[in-house]
Amino acid sequence: MKVNASKSAVARPWERKFLGYSMTWHKKPKLKIAEASRKRLAEKIRKMMREARGQSLQQAIERLNPVLRGWIAYFRLTEVKGVLEDLDGWIRRKLRSVLWRQWKRVYARAKNLMRAGIDEVRAWRSATNGRGPWWNGGASHMNAAYPKSWFDRMGLVSLLEARQRLTSAS
Repeated sequence: MKVNASKSAVARPWERKFLGYSMTWHKKPKLKIAEASRKRLAEKIRKMMREARGQSLQQAIERLNPVLRGWIAYFRLTEVKGVLEDLDGWIRRKLRSVLWRQWKRVYARAKNLMRAGIDEVRAWRSATNGRGPWWNGGASHMNAAYPKSWFDRMGLVSLLEARQRLTSAS
C-alpha cells in the first residue's frame, strides 16, 4: 500500500483537516471549516465575480446561490459561525464592488447612490473619491446604500442563516 506523505501525519487535531473540516483547539473542541476549504470557496466566488462583470447583479446572484447552498449543505455540521459571518460579509462586499465597477462613470455612480438613498453631497463626494472598486465595496456609503437587507431582498443566500435553517430542521 502506498502512503501519501502530504495527507498522513501525527499531529494535533486542530492542525489537520479531514473531509474539509478541522477542530478548534479548545478544551471541548468544536468542529470547524478547514482553512483550505474556505479558500477554495473564496477562489471559486472570485472566478464567478470576474465572469459576472458583464451581467446584471440579479443574474450574478442567481448563479452564485446554488454554489452557496451546496457548500453550506455540506458544511452544515460546523459549530464555529465566525467563518460564515466573515464569508457572508466578504461576498456582499464583492457584489458591491461589482456594482461599483459596472457603474463606470462618476455621474452614474453618484446617480445610483442617490437612487439608493444617499444624500446628494455624500453621493458626489463618494463618486469622485478616486478609489477603486474593492475599497468602495467596503466603504460606508456603499454599506448604507446596499445593506444586508437589500441583498436579502435580491435573494442572496446567507451562509449563516442557511446553516441555522439546516441545523434547526435536523
